[in-house]
Amino acid sequence: MDFVTLGELLIDMFPAETGRRFSKVTAFMPKPGGAPANVAVAGARLGARTAFIGKVGQDFFGESLADTLRRQGVETRGIRFDADARTTLALIAQPSAQLNEYIFYRNPGADQRLRADELDRELLTTTRALHVGSLALSAEPSRSATFEAVRLAKQNRALISFDVNYRPALWRSAHDARAQSMALLPEVDLLKVNETELELLTNVAEVEKGSAMLRARGPKLVIVTLGAAGSYFRAAQASGFVKAFAVNAVDSTGCGDAFVGALLTQVIKFGMAQLDARIWDALRFANAAGALTSTRRGAIPALPTLQEVNDFLRQAPPATG
Repeated sequence: MDFVTLGELLIDMFPAETGRRFSKVTAFMPKPGGAPANVAVAGARLGARTAFIGKVGQDFFGESLADTLRRQGVETRGIRFDADARTTLALIAQPSAQLNEYIFYRNPGADQRLRADELDRELLTTTRALHVGSLALSAEPSRSATFEAVRLAKQNRALISFDVNYRPALWRSAHDARAQSMALLPEVDLLKVNETELELLTNVAEVEKGSAMLRARGPKLVIVTLGAAGSYFRAAQASGFVKAFAVNAVDSTGCGDAFVGALLTQVIKFGMAQLDARIWDALRFANAAGALTSTRRGAIPALPTLQEVNDFLRQAPPATG
């Protein structure tokens, strides 16, 4: 397996109207989502062999989500079904194309109830990389399951990728989110944060300084995504900004997941040892995947194929940032 992702698989309830806060939305439409699941699909669409590990409810939504991943080419034998908890729902309002607001229905959701003894150990000990997000760290037993998955993957010398993906409503406090995320950093090879998460973890808003602080905690590569301004990277031998592409953005949902999935395909292709020499191309590829995702609504339905990304790059649209 090229890479395995672990974490939440849920239903995103998209608003019938954009440009409105929650109180003004008249209806919601269900679409498959969940950041680690999105990353697995993004990788599969870009030609990687991917698998997903997580837990959903033994309900209509859970069955539908598992079927969606299978149809997208993601290996699903790591999915577990919980008869005693429902599949998590995430209600979304979109006041603008660049801003999403979330209300989560999980108390607890099935995704929080994944246990360490339910992990597919064969997937974790044969994969080349494991990608996790912080939401699985927000409660037990999924927190312990995540740390155990990382341990198993590292035993096989797999690369560990971590997207902080901070959602304040799902944590007891910002302090708890920071503590759990920082506890994982020494095990991480590739860390992805946005500007808000950079400041959450370091108390520093300045990208160059904050990324250096995070890299000193263990990751070999730190990526800070900057929305329409592109991304910033800090590696062993190089650092810098990679410009974004100018597109007609309609929905930012899933853009970061497309970026991570695309970057992981490049890391697998080149290897971490060679990535410094190819980092600019790898991040340009990832930026293109994120940009294309922003031009369509939804998360999984919006993720681009390899041909779409390559065609997009060949057309060389103007860069911004």
